[in-house]
Amino acid sequence: MERTRLLLLCVFCALSVSLCSGACAEVDSDTEAVAGKSFKLGCISCKMRGEVEATATVDWMFRARGEADFVHIYSYDGEASSIIDERFQDRMEWHGSKNTFDLQDASVDLLNVTFNDSGVYRCMFNRVLSYKHYEFSTIVSKEVHLTVEGKATRGTASIVSEVMMYVSIIGLQLWLLVEMIYCYRKIAAAGEEALRASAAEYLAIASESKDNCAGVQVAE
Repeated sequence: MERTRLLLLCVFCALSVSLCSGACAEVDSDTEAVAGKSFKLGCISCKMRGEVEATATVDWMFRARGEADFVHIYSYDGEASSIIDERFQDRMEWHGSKNTFDLQDASVDLLNVTFNDSGVYRCMFNRVLSYKHYEFSTIVSKEVHLTVEGKATRGTASIVSEVMMYVSIIGLQLWLLVEMIYCYRKIAAAGEEALRASAAEYLAIASESKDNCAGVQVAE
């Protein structure tokens, strides 16, 4: 029984990394685009209660540099998207959650970026949580301050984020290796203990059988 529990623990440790990779994580969008190239406007809003069914629609707003108000430029409802502002016609593509109405990733690709695309983009989630006897509506908004450059540059924040990502991956792998070694040693120790117990039991039975045989011979 002990060996079974330890084996299950090892399996859980091995699966934990893959399970974590599938979890929702709110990652900030990049903020520097290059003119003439494509750019991903990232927007992720994780649902706090994963077990609650929900549906969501997404609207993107844009405030160009020098302008005072946001304008509605794009919407997506889980099935179809619509580009509302003609400045972005044929230049925005959905890059978020697919095959679900429970949208959590509302990222979009901005194609053929121009300098006029610089400004503030606002992503708005209109989410409806469905409980047993009622529904609850929430609105979550996130902003991306986009700057368009003539050529690619790499900021300090991007470098730090990449370094931290690699450090996290390496740390997670080391933790998994330590856990697997620990589990292996526990299983090996449990196996040796079981073998010793079996050997002792066998010797006890053999000794008892020998004594019984000796008693029979004396009686004869």
